[in-house]
Amino acid sequence: MAAGEGRAVLVTGSSRGVGRAIAHAFAARGDRVVVHSGSSVDAAERVRAELPGGGHAVVGGDLTDADAVAEVVDRAADALGGLDVLVNNAGGLVEHPPLTTSYGDWQDSWARTLQLNLVAAANATFRAVPHLVAAGGGAIVNVSSRAAFRGEVAAPAYAAAKAGLNAFAQSMAVALAPHGISVTCVAPGFVQTERPREVLDGPSGDAIRGQSPFGRVARAEEVAEAVVWLASPGARFSSGTIVDVNGASYLR
Repeated sequence: MAAGEGRAVLVTGSSRGVGRAIAHAFAARGDRVVVHSGSSVDAAERVRAELPGGGHAVVGGDLTDADAVAEVVDRAADALGGLDVLVNNAGGLVEHPPLTTSYGDWQDSWARTLQLNLVAAANATFRAVPHLVAAGGGAIVNVSSRAAFRGEVAAPAYAAAKAGLNAFAQSMAVALAPHGISVTCVAPGFVQTERPREVLDGPSGDAIRGQSPFGRVARAEEVAEAVVWLASPGARFSSGTIVDVNGASYLR
Protein backbone atom coordinates (compact mmCIF):
# COMPACT_ATOMS: atom_id res chain seq x y z
CA MET A 1 0.00 0.00 0.00
CA ALA A 2 1.47 3.31 -1.05
CA ALA A 3 1.39 6.11 1.53
CA GLY A 4 -1.66 8.32 1.30
CA GLU A 5 -3.51 6.04 -1.09
CA GLY A 6 -5.57 4.09 1.44
CA ARG A 7 -5.85 0.35 1.59
CA ALA A 8 -6.69 -1.90 -1.35
CA VAL A 9 -9.95 -3.73 -0.57
CA LEU A 10 -11.89 -6.42 -2.43
CA VAL A 11 -15.50 -6.88 -1.35
CA THR A 12 -17.19 -9.84 -3.02
CA GLY A 13 -20.90 -9.58 -3.78
CA SER A 14 -20.86 -5.80 -3.36
CA SER A 15 -23.24 -4.65 -6.09
CA ARG A 16 -26.16 -4.44 -3.63
CA GLY A 17 -27.29 -4.94 -0.05
CA VAL A 18 -24.78 -5.48 2.72
CA GLY A 19 -21.87 -5.71 0.27
CA ARG A 20 -22.71 -2.30 -1.18
CA ALA A 21 -22.80 -0.80 2.32
CA ILE A 22 -19.42 -2.40 3.10
CA ALA A 23 -17.90 -0.94 -0.08
CA HIS A 24 -19.21 2.51 0.87
CA ALA A 25 -17.86 2.21 4.42
CA PHE A 26 -14.32 1.43 3.26
CA ALA A 27 -14.38 4.11 0.55
CA ALA A 28 -15.59 6.71 3.08
CA ARG A 29 -12.39 6.03 5.07
CA GLY A 30 -10.18 6.69 2.06
CA ASP A 31 -9.67 3.10 0.95
CA ARG A 32 -9.74 1.97 -2.68
CA VAL A 33 -12.37 -0.66 -3.32
CA VAL A 34 -12.99 -3.30 -5.97
CA VAL A 35 -16.74 -3.78 -6.32
CA HIS A 36 -17.56 -7.34 -7.36
CA SER A 37 -20.70 -8.87 -8.81
CA GLY A 38 -21.30 -12.41 -9.94
CA SER A 39 -24.29 -11.56 -12.11
CA SER A 40 -24.48 -7.85 -12.95
CA VAL A 41 -21.39 -5.86 -13.82
CA ASP A 42 -23.68 -2.93 -14.63
CA ALA A 43 -24.96 -2.90 -11.04
CA ALA A 44 -21.37 -3.05 -9.78
CA GLU A 45 -20.46 -0.12 -12.02
CA ARG A 46 -23.31 1.91 -10.52
CA VAL A 47 -21.98 1.22 -7.03
CA ARG A 48 -18.46 2.15 -8.06
CA ALA A 49 -19.76 5.47 -9.41
CA GLU A 50 -21.42 6.17 -6.04
CA LEU A 51 -18.31 5.63 -3.95
CA PRO A 52 -16.50 8.61 -2.48
CA GLY A 53 -12.84 9.04 -3.32
CA GLY A 54 -11.04 7.57 -6.29
CA GLY A 55 -9.10 4.58 -7.52
CA HIS A 56 -12.04 2.17 -7.29
CA ALA A 57 -12.61 -0.62 -9.79
CA VAL A 58 -15.13 -3.28 -10.82
CA VAL A 59 -14.56 -7.00 -11.33
CA GLY A 60 -17.18 -9.54 -12.35
CA GLY A 61 -17.08 -13.30 -12.02
CA ASP A 62 -19.09 -16.32 -10.90
CA LEU A 63 -17.64 -17.37 -7.54
CA THR A 64 -19.09 -20.87 -7.82
CA ASP A 65 -16.45 -21.44 -10.53
CA ALA A 66 -13.04 -22.01 -8.95
CA ASP A 67 -11.17 -20.66 -11.96
CA ALA A 68 -13.33 -17.54 -11.96
CA VAL A 69 -12.57 -16.98 -8.26
CA ALA A 70 -8.86 -17.00 -9.01
CA GLU A 71 -9.38 -14.50 -11.81
CA VAL A 72 -11.53 -12.21 -9.65
CA VAL A 73 -8.95 -12.00 -6.88
CA ASP A 74 -5.96 -11.57 -9.20
CA ARG A 75 -7.73 -8.96 -11.33
CA ALA A 76 -8.70 -7.05 -8.19
CA ALA A 77 -5.09 -7.05 -7.00
CA ASP A 78 -3.91 -5.91 -10.42
CA ALA A 79 -6.48 -3.09 -10.52
CA LEU A 80 -5.49 -1.79 -7.08
CA GLY A 81 -1.77 -2.50 -7.23
CA GLY A 82 -2.00 -5.11 -4.48
CA LEU A 83 -4.44 -6.23 -1.83
CA ASP A 84 -4.69 -5.35 1.87
CA VAL A 85 -8.21 -6.52 2.75
CA LEU A 86 -10.51 -9.25 1.47
CA VAL A 87 -14.16 -9.25 2.50
CA ASN A 88 -15.90 -12.53 1.69
CA ASN A 89 -19.43 -11.18 1.54
CA ALA A 90 -20.94 -13.00 -1.46
CA GLY A 91 -23.54 -15.58 -0.50
CA GLY A 92 -27.11 -16.62 -0.96
CA LEU A 93 -29.96 -18.66 0.46
CA VAL A 94 -32.29 -20.99 -1.42
CA GLU A 95 -35.01 -22.59 0.65
CA HIS A 96 -35.09 -26.40 0.67
CA PRO A 97 -37.26 -27.56 3.59
CA PRO A 98 -36.53 -31.23 4.25
CA LEU A 99 -40.14 -32.43 4.39
CA THR A 100 -41.31 -30.86 1.12
CA THR A 101 -38.23 -30.81 -1.14
CA SER A 102 -37.57 -33.51 -3.74
CA TYR A 103 -34.35 -35.46 -3.39
CA GLY A 104 -33.00 -33.99 -6.63
CA ASP A 105 -33.72 -30.43 -5.51
CA TRP A 106 -32.24 -31.24 -2.12
CA GLN A 107 -28.96 -32.29 -3.74
CA ASP A 108 -28.90 -29.24 -5.99
CA SER A 109 -29.61 -26.88 -3.10
CA TRP A 110 -26.83 -28.31 -0.96
CA ALA A 111 -24.29 -28.26 -3.76
CA ARG A 112 -25.06 -24.69 -4.81
CA THR A 113 -25.34 -23.34 -1.25
CA LEU A 114 -22.08 -24.86 -0.03
CA GLN A 115 -20.24 -23.77 -3.15
CA LEU A 116 -21.35 -20.14 -2.92
CA ASN A 117 -21.32 -19.62 0.85
CA LEU A 118 -18.31 -21.70 1.88
CA VAL A 119 -16.14 -23.04 -0.93
CA ALA A 120 -16.05 -19.73 -2.81
CA ALA A 121 -14.84 -17.94 0.31
CA ALA A 122 -12.20 -20.61 0.91
CA ASN A 123 -10.97 -20.29 -2.68
CA ALA A 124 -10.95 -16.48 -2.55
CA THR A 125 -8.99 -16.61 0.70
CA PHE A 126 -6.45 -19.02 -0.77
CA ARG A 127 -5.89 -16.76 -3.79
CA ALA A 128 -5.74 -13.59 -1.66
CA VAL A 129 -3.14 -14.84 0.80
CA PRO A 130 -0.08 -14.33 -1.46
CA HIS A 131 -1.19 -10.75 -2.14
CA LEU A 132 -1.70 -10.06 1.57
CA VAL A 133 1.67 -11.57 2.44
CA ALA A 134 3.30 -9.41 -0.24
CA ALA A 135 1.62 -6.36 1.32
CA GLY A 136 3.19 -7.19 4.67
CA GLY A 137 -0.05 -8.35 6.26
CA GLY A 138 -3.70 -7.43 6.16
CA ALA A 139 -7.16 -8.67 6.99
CA ILE A 140 -9.78 -11.14 5.79
CA VAL A 141 -13.33 -10.63 7.03
CA ASN A 142 -16.05 -13.18 6.31
CA VAL A 143 -19.76 -12.36 6.40
CA SER A 144 -21.35 -15.27 8.23
CA SER A 145 -24.81 -15.43 9.81
CA ARG A 146 -26.56 -16.09 13.12
CA ALA A 147 -27.99 -19.11 11.25
CA ALA A 148 -24.65 -20.82 11.93
CA PHE A 149 -25.64 -20.94 15.61
CA ARG A 150 -29.45 -21.09 15.67
CA GLY A 151 -30.02 -23.12 12.49
CA GLU A 152 -32.23 -22.38 9.48
CA VAL A 153 -35.23 -24.71 9.28
CA ALA A 154 -36.11 -24.00 5.66
CA ALA A 155 -32.50 -23.79 4.48
CA PRO A 156 -30.31 -26.16 6.52
CA ALA A 157 -27.52 -26.08 3.93
CA TYR A 158 -27.18 -22.33 4.47
CA ALA A 159 -26.78 -22.74 8.22
CA ALA A 160 -24.27 -25.55 7.69
CA ALA A 161 -22.29 -23.49 5.18
CA LYS A 162 -22.08 -20.51 7.53
CA ALA A 163 -21.04 -22.74 10.43
CA GLY A 164 -18.35 -24.13 8.16
CA LEU A 165 -17.30 -20.61 7.23
CA ASN A 166 -16.81 -19.76 10.90
CA ALA A 167 -14.67 -22.86 11.45
CA PHE A 168 -12.69 -22.17 8.29
CA ALA A 169 -12.03 -18.58 9.36
CA GLN A 170 -10.77 -19.64 12.76
CA SER A 171 -8.49 -22.25 11.21
CA MET A 172 -7.06 -19.61 8.89
CA ALA A 173 -6.70 -17.14 11.76
CA VAL A 174 -4.22 -19.52 13.38
CA ALA A 175 -2.46 -20.34 10.11
CA LEU A 176 -2.03 -16.74 8.94
CA ALA A 177 -1.27 -14.89 12.17
CA PRO A 178 2.50 -15.38 11.77
CA HIS A 179 2.20 -13.44 8.51
CA GLY A 180 0.41 -10.49 10.10
CA ILE A 181 -2.97 -11.42 8.61
CA SER A 182 -6.10 -11.41 10.75
CA VAL A 183 -9.12 -13.54 9.84
CA THR A 184 -12.49 -12.84 11.41
CA CYS A 185 -16.25 -13.14 10.87
CA VAL A 186 -19.28 -10.94 11.35
CA ALA A 187 -22.55 -12.81 11.94
CA PRO A 188 -25.66 -10.71 11.21
CA GLY A 189 -29.25 -11.67 11.78
CA PHE A 190 -31.95 -10.23 9.52
CA VAL A 191 -30.77 -7.12 7.67
CA GLN A 192 -32.95 -4.49 6.01
CA THR A 193 -31.89 -4.86 2.37
CA GLU A 194 -33.59 -5.44 -0.97
CA ARG A 195 -33.56 -9.24 -0.73
CA PRO A 196 -35.63 -9.84 2.46
CA ARG A 197 -37.91 -6.84 1.93
CA GLU A 198 -40.85 -8.99 0.86
CA VAL A 199 -40.57 -11.07 4.02
CA LEU A 200 -40.11 -8.07 6.30
CA ASP A 201 -43.04 -6.23 4.70
CA GLY A 202 -45.26 -9.33 4.87
CA PRO A 203 -47.32 -10.88 7.64
CA SER A 204 -44.25 -12.32 9.43
CA GLY A 205 -42.41 -8.99 9.45
CA ASP A 206 -43.52 -7.91 12.94
CA ALA A 207 -42.52 -11.25 14.43
CA ILE A 208 -39.06 -11.01 12.84
CA ARG A 209 -38.55 -7.47 14.12
CA GLY A 210 -39.78 -8.62 17.52
CA GLN A 211 -36.92 -11.13 17.78
CA SER A 212 -34.70 -8.21 18.80
CA PRO A 213 -35.41 -6.15 21.93
CA PHE A 214 -34.70 -3.13 19.73
CA GLY A 215 -37.86 -4.01 17.81
CA ARG A 216 -36.19 -3.86 14.42
CA VAL A 217 -33.69 -5.62 12.17
CA ALA A 218 -30.16 -4.46 11.40
CA ARG A 219 -29.34 -1.78 8.90
CA ALA A 220 -26.75 -2.72 6.29
CA GLU A 221 -24.57 0.14 7.49
CA GLU A 222 -24.40 -1.41 10.97
CA VAL A 223 -23.00 -4.63 9.55
CA ALA A 224 -20.56 -2.62 7.44
CA GLU A 225 -19.26 -0.77 10.52
CA ALA A 226 -18.44 -4.08 12.18
CA VAL A 227 -16.65 -5.31 9.05
CA VAL A 228 -14.57 -2.14 8.78
CA TRP A 229 -13.54 -2.40 12.43
CA LEU A 230 -12.56 -6.06 12.09
CA ALA A 231 -10.43 -5.15 9.07
CA SER A 232 -8.67 -2.31 10.89
CA PRO A 233 -5.11 -2.57 12.22
CA GLY A 234 -6.51 -1.89 15.69
CA ALA A 235 -8.49 -5.14 15.54
CA ARG A 236 -5.54 -7.27 14.46
CA PHE A 237 -5.31 -9.02 17.84
CA SER A 238 -9.01 -9.91 17.61
CA SER A 239 -8.18 -12.42 14.89
CA GLY A 240 -10.39 -15.50 15.13
CA THR A 241 -13.30 -13.47 16.49
CA ILE A 242 -16.91 -13.90 15.36
CA VAL A 243 -18.84 -10.67 15.98
CA ASP A 244 -22.63 -10.93 16.29
CA VAL A 245 -24.64 -8.09 14.73
CA ASN A 246 -28.16 -9.27 15.48
CA GLY A 247 -29.57 -6.78 18.00
CA ALA A 248 -29.53 -9.39 20.80
CA SER A 249 -32.02 -11.49 18.82
CA TYR A 250 -29.78 -14.51 19.43
CA LEU A 251 -27.30 -14.82 22.28
CA ARG A 252 -24.61 -17.45 22.65
